[in-house]
Amino acid sequence: MSAFTIGLVGIAVLFALLALRTPVGFAMAAVGLGGITILQNERAALATFSTETFELALKLDLIIIPFFVLMGNLAGVSGLSRNLYDAAYAWIGHRRGGLASATILGCTGFSALSGSSVASAVTMGQVALPEMRRYKYDEGFSAASVAAGGTLGILIPPSTGFVLYALLTEQSIGQLFVAGILPGILLMGLFLTTIAIVASLRPSVAPSGERLTSQERYSATMKALPFLLVVVGTVGGIYAGIFTPMESAAIGVVATLAIALWRRSLTPSNFSRIVRQTVSTTVMCYTIIIGANVLNPFLARSGLTSWVSETVLSLPMGATATLLLILAVFVLLGTFMEGFAMLVLLVPIFFPVIMALGVDPIFFGVLVVIALEIGLITPPVGINVFVVKALVPHVPSTRIFLGILPFVIAMLIGVGLLLLFPQIALFLPSTMFR
Repeated sequence: MSAFTIGLVGIAVLFALLALRTPVGFAMAAVGLGGITILQNERAALATFSTETFELALKLDLIIIPFFVLMGNLAGVSGLSRNLYDAAYAWIGHRRGGLASATILGCTGFSALSGSSVASAVTMGQVALPEMRRYKYDEGFSAASVAAGGTLGILIPPSTGFVLYALLTEQSIGQLFVAGILPGILLMGLFLTTIAIVASLRPSVAPSGERLTSQERYSATMKALPFLLVVVGTVGGIYAGIFTPMESAAIGVVATLAIALWRRSLTPSNFSRIVRQTVSTTVMCYTIIIGANVLNPFLARSGLTSWVSETVLSLPMGATATLLLILAVFVLLGTFMEGFAMLVLLVPIFFPVIMALGVDPIFFGVLVVIALEIGLITPPVGINVFVVKALVPHVPSTRIFLGILPFVIAMLIGVGLLLLFPQIALFLPSTMFR
């Protein structure tokens, strides 16, 4: 059996293990170890595993992941998520579809504190879904709004997706964070436009909420002010060159911890829960990264990686068409594969193609993260959809996926606009303090 055939068999085994619900990191590591053992020997396989694990444990850049996860968890327990939603609702909740729009705005704000799509969807869903139910919103559309808004968690900085992409491609984490700001705002605007169109065409789906007084609006806005201070201190510090991404993450943790202590919302029980959640998420990320770093050498040695690159580059298509094809692969696999696993599996394969085509790697990173976002709400898996469904178990998944469709169209329009105007993503990184 040739090395290339062994590589194909390894990919087939990987997907079989994933179908059997094997944890992604373990599945990748098992296939990588088995493949290298067959191609070389057991000693080479164990050496690859031990070396990659040790080197990743020493990568200080990875500390950003637990820091930002902890920051998001602290922001949730301190009540900032509720404050963000209340402030958005105070200004636009009285409009038709206003509660759904407030949910999108709240998700956008919380994304700047969390870096996780699932965390954004769960946290804002707990706040927004009861309110939309009280005003008799269509429950499928309500859940879809939360699931779609939550996807912004891995695009708007800080983003764990950008951190992994930067480590895989040796790009600047700070530049990737800043590159996600304007595309994130663009998608937010497209989501708000989508809600306005749906509410105008089907008023019963998203009725108006209650109009608040000027005093109530002012009070709600002031309660959300700590959020602005944290975001300016973290993301703004990176953009201005005051902090490195790692320093920014540490400052964000300290700031959100101070807010939680000041508001007396941090108790021994919920602090213990926050620590467990942070450790669990961090271990999951590390396991996936280690598994991918064992699998990728096997794929490279089998010749599968170079074959994919040569095949894609030989296709009679221009750079834009090739880029669309690669993004389509990300979206297709994202319909049934976990986003981070797909990132660490596909980026090393397609990144050489992108560089050969002359595509800016920062721009490609933004497009890849948006492709991951689309996968988060696309059937049959749509992780964000199933996370939100857990909050509304009586709502059929089919109703939520139907409600998601307009948001998926909005995201595809966003990808089209970015391809037409790459400076949407590249302008802020080009103006960063160096």
